[in-house]
Amino acid sequence: MKRIMITGALGQIGSELTLHLRDLYGTENVLATDIKSDESKTTTDGPFQILDVLDGKTMVEVGRKFRADSIIHLAALLSATAENNPVFAWNLNMGGLLNALETAKELGAQFFAPSSIGAFGPSTPKEGTPQDTIQRPTTMYGVNKVAGELLADYYFHRYGVDTRGLRFPGLISYQTPPGGGTTDYAVEIYYEAIKHRTYTSYIAKGTYLDMMYMPDALEAMILLMETDGGKLKHRNAFNVTAMSVAPEDVASAIQKELPDFTIKYEVDPMRQQIAESWPNQIDATAAKEEWGFNPKFNLDEMTKDMIMKLSNKLL
Repeated sequence: MKRIMITGALGQIGSELTLHLRDLYGTENVLATDIKSDESKTTTDGPFQILDVLDGKTMVEVGRKFRADSIIHLAALLSATAENNPVFAWNLNMGGLLNALETAKELGAQFFAPSSIGAFGPSTPKEGTPQDTIQRPTTMYGVNKVAGELLADYYFHRYGVDTRGLRFPGLISYQTPPGGGTTDYAVEIYYEAIKHRTYTSYIAKGTYLDMMYMPDALEAMILLMETDGGKLKHRNAFNVTAMSVAPEDVASAIQKELPDFTIKYEVDPMRQQIAESWPNQIDATAAKEEWGFNPKFNLDEMTKDMIMKLSNKLL
């Protein structure tokens, strides 16, 4: 990667990835795009362009003008938000992805798009979920992700586009607020722990989901994109995870740092149903063997860092 264009750059991943890539590759070599603007460093400290990912013609023009050799496509609706507006989710998630792939094809650019544990469904093995397994999701978001994995594979085999991707678990970050995902309780809980010393979880006790701290997610993306493609047996949608946790596990880790923290439960039926359709713990062996995936943060290490960083931010 030398000249990188990012869509959805103001989202949870993009806002941190943009700044990280600018540090690594040079500010002038990372173009952030989004459908809106703000006053964050993402828009003010480097190249930024308003871009609607449903406008494929403009996307190609912007990428060509920037001379992009890599496209990181992050613009999407997340799981719970998508379930509330499934037709719009299909149009945005799939239409935007198709336009981004077409742009990569036209420019001869390397391409990255994230998939998700949402690509799995109730019939997928729940424990040690394999890299290659049955994928029959029951959410629009999950359907989008499975279709997106297949579409990226198609562009690699049909057109030779260097497509790559990760099946992200829940991502936990102190930089950006939750964005409508089912796993976002694991972000909200830290905010509420610091501000109010209590949290009411919309996910039931005992519901295990894979999670990863954002620094590990960013490093995984970069490592995969920089890996020699000849070493990859799987082109897209590598399983990645750092920990499998339930809400009470996160609460217990927080209580080690904030002993007066308490957790309660008021389960949201829709998000609980989504969570129960996903694996308890996925197997990331393929990512480790093919390109050296190796997350650094476990739950306790992440919690210490989250509380320190969020306390500085909120207090």
